[in-house]
Amino acid sequence: MRELTVDLGERSYPIYFGEGLLHQAAQFFTNRGITSKSPIMIVTDSSVAPHYLSVLEAALQSGGYRTVSYIVPSGEKSKSLSQLEEIVTVALEAGLDRSSTVVALGGGVVGDLAGFVAASYMRGIKFVQVPTTILAHDSSVGGKVGVNHALAKNIIGAFHQPEMVLYDLNTLRTLPAREVASGLAEMIKHGLIWDAEFVAWIDGHVQHLLALEPESLSYGLYKGCSVKASVVAEDERENDLRAILNLGHTIGHALEAVSGYNELLHGEAIAIGMVGSALIAKHLGFDASIYEETKRIFTKFGLPTSIPEHLNVDQIMDAMMHDKKFKEGSMVFVVPTAIGQVEIRKDISAELVRQVVIELKEEI
Repeated sequence: MRELTVDLGERSYPIYFGEGLLHQAAQFFTNRGITSKSPIMIVTDSSVAPHYLSVLEAALQSGGYRTVSYIVPSGEKSKSLSQLEEIVTVALEAGLDRSSTVVALGGGVVGDLAGFVAASYMRGIKFVQVPTTILAHDSSVGGKVGVNHALAKNIIGAFHQPEMVLYDLNTLRTLPAREVASGLAEMIKHGLIWDAEFVAWIDGHVQHLLALEPESLSYGLYKGCSVKASVVAEDERENDLRAILNLGHTIGHALEAVSGYNELLHGEAIAIGMVGSALIAKHLGFDASIYEETKRIFTKFGLPTSIPEHLNVDQIMDAMMHDKKFKEGSMVFVVPTAIGQVEIRKDISAELVRQVVIELKEEI
């Protein structure tokens, strides 16, 4: 088992990586001081529940914990205020109190939604992240929780740190190949913003990662989470440095919104967005090899690097205008200046972004 700490002073918490951790959940919960006197609510989705919900329930109940579960439909559309209200209703009916804990068992959608339930229920109760996707190695760390609005992704939310992240690598074995590749897009992102050597390692282990080879996967997830933990420790509430974690997300979130949150997986959308950011860098005069290398590595993983032809440019631009990263008439973009290095630019014109969106549709 690997262990990593997100260093936030009194709010510091561990991330555990290993195989079979779900079966040991009660021990981890007890060690973190999570009480068994108040009920625990497990939030999961319709894809994950058949595989792992009963395993986690049995493990916690064997340690004296009382559990109630709520299953949301699988997919981005479940990150909504209507689902939030339904979960809170069940929580109230089950008697959750201020000492209760919400457990997010699933991918990024479940983690964001369940985390926001925990952040808002009785003005904030504990929660634990139990990610079951590769993508969630990013979203489960750092405490950003929330739901979507029809006009913008993640526009309603909060910062609410988990008590711990329990990453059972065995849960990844049931992921479809497309979900695997999508999740690895966030791993690549962590290298692109912080660590060129990690990018080179990923490039040399493509087949191992796609095949979920345990040692390579464990190392890659650990390194990816290490990057995010370092960034979050320096800037918990995204006042400055943490914004670099948004590489590719300005365009990516817009693509998800315009396509109705049901066409592109998150990792696919941000892969296109990261290629777009590299293309912006090229237009700004940075070395063209940044764009070429970025596009090459995503292509190697079978991820898309161009915008689907049927998506409307005006709608994509409108979606970006609703994004949190649109400020004072200019767009805030994380722009790569080299592989493994980025800068936050607050002066990117909408005209340049529109040109890049058009170019991404043309598959240049």
